[in-house]
Amino acid sequence: MQTTPSFAEVGSGIAASGLEILQVNVGYRCNMSCKHCHVGAGPHRTEMMPTETIDHVLSALGRSPIPTLDITGGAPELHPDFRRLATGALAMDRHVMVRCNLTVLFEPGMEWLFDFYGDYDLEIIASLPACLAADLDRVRGEQTFSKSIEALRRLNALGYGTGKAERQLHLVYNPRGAYLPPAQCALEADYKRTLQERHTVAFDRLLTLANMPIGRFGDFLRSSNNYAGYVQRLAAAFNPATLDGVMCRRLISVKWDGTLYDCDFNQVLCLPLDGDCPRHIAEFDYECLKHRAIAVGDHCFGCTAGQGSSCGGAIKRQKTSA
Repeated sequence: MQTTPSFAEVGSGIAASGLEILQVNVGYRCNMSCKHCHVGAGPHRTEMMPTETIDHVLSALGRSPIPTLDITGGAPELHPDFRRLATGALAMDRHVMVRCNLTVLFEPGMEWLFDFYGDYDLEIIASLPACLAADLDRVRGEQTFSKSIEALRRLNALGYGTGKAERQLHLVYNPRGAYLPPAQCALEADYKRTLQERHTVAFDRLLTLANMPIGRFGDFLRSSNNYAGYVQRLAAAFNPATLDGVMCRRLISVKWDGTLYDCDFNQVLCLPLDGDCPRHIAEFDYECLKHRAIAVGDHCFGCTAGQGSSCGGAIKRQKTSA
């Protein structure tokens, strides 16, 4: 019987090819508890990035030529320093991306968010793993779909998702089970047609992401006896052509406590950086980090299976199902 190779065997020797994105996870607090969440975010999580660490992030940006700040969570808008972090990066003329779950815009005390997004040119990456109400609410909770549609309409009214380069609005799709996402271009066309015809909602791009067998989704796989089968499915679909485009090669991830990782997934697994580079944002060294070796594990098959999966969606686009 043929054994499945480890990722270290097929994808070893990956190194960073620059440093274009500083991805900052400001904490695991969220107003939702989605079934596919790899960080296990939710209303009862208390991990939040300290103010001093926010200062270190802004200092690292100011001392480096990194062009993009990617703010994630949890629901990053719930962090009390969210506005200061975003506007601080904008003041340095950096591009700022925010990973938004859409429903947070209607949480008590968060009414200011629409005005904030209306005042600043940010890129919004919004989670919407289904474009039908029953499917989305089953994964993310009751009334999630109606809130998400209303949020998208109001963001459209602010100019997001309407073709303006300075106000991009992208949606994110995750499979609802233990399988790979379909071809991104075909699914994007279906999303655009369905959301426009049924809800008069527009967006720029759909990003398809494979679910990682870690965090809450990993727990689901184990409880349903699907873990081994899913990991084998990812490994069997390994596509070496995706290795050049994996996000870790141009990104560094900052955990809420300031620890540096190659990606958000390594952060959850506490898989430390390789080599002698600094391990904390307070000691950030751009020159060392931009060519570092990447720490890998078998979960990396999730980013390299089929069409691939990165923070920017599919790596190798195709017209047929992955």
